[in-house]
Amino acid sequence: MSKDLEGKVFLVTGATEGIGKAAALDFARRNATLVIVGRNPEKTERVVSELKTAGAYDRVDMLLGDMSKIADIRAVAKGFAEKYDRIDVLVNNAGAMFTDYRLTPDGIEQTFALNHIGYFLLTTELLDLIRKTPNARVVSTASEAHRMSKLDLDYVVKRAGKAGFAAYADSKLANILFSLELAKRLSGTSAVTNCVHPGYVKSGFGLNNGYAEGIILKITGTLFARSVDKGAETLIWLATHPDAVGYNGQYFHDLKIRRIRARGDDPELARRLWEFSEKLCKK
Repeated sequence: MSKDLEGKVFLVTGATEGIGKAAALDFARRNATLVIVGRNPEKTERVVSELKTAGAYDRVDMLLGDMSKIADIRAVAKGFAEKYDRIDVLVNNAGAMFTDYRLTPDGIEQTFALNHIGYFLLTTELLDLIRKTPNARVVSTASEAHRMSKLDLDYVVKRAGKAGFAAYADSKLANILFSLELAKRLSGTSAVTNCVHPGYVKSGFGLNNGYAEGIILKITGTLFARSVDKGAETLIWLATHPDAVGYNGQYFHDLKIRRIRARGDDPELARRLWEFSEKLCKK
């Protein structure tokens, strides 16, 4: 495999399994300097070892943090910025759907906290570094689930005690709106941002919930899901391919721009979400 990513620095969240791990393996094999973020020390260390073996070199690092917690997100960003003076690619991929309703220590419903605030705050904490790195890219994992969203900023933080798929759909629409507004705020720099729907992937997604939900997901995954390598294909293309640098603020699936639904292309809603997220993080 080509060693075309030599000298470039990648930061990947959600890289210990699924499409994040598949993408990280590709980056490692192409000699990127790679930093992955994980919650579990043992699991993250094990994946770092696998990535080093895959790349046959040791330029793989790790940062520990729960990307649903504001303090942890800031600590991850600080840890990265203290060690690296550039960020060629930021992959926002850590995510989950929680059927049970829980609030994070910051008082935010955990699906929205992990899937949106995790992306938003890590990116904005590293925004100066992104702006100054030539041709930097930000790639965020969204989903076709955004089609089902009825995003209400007055409701999305506490959700009146409700979670599940509706919360997941709102968070995925937020990912698309975030990319739209980020593209605008990167204007005048060489950096670009895009988001991707990986498809229904056979991974550990959703298995964090109850036994019955896990059984259903395993069965449907066996029958209908695509491989993690296929799911990661477009993410990797957006992160590394020369042709992808010409796109900014777009939503992709299977290497093509896809139509956005549910007000995901609404610039006013994107601006409001950004300002809302800033205030939420400051609180």
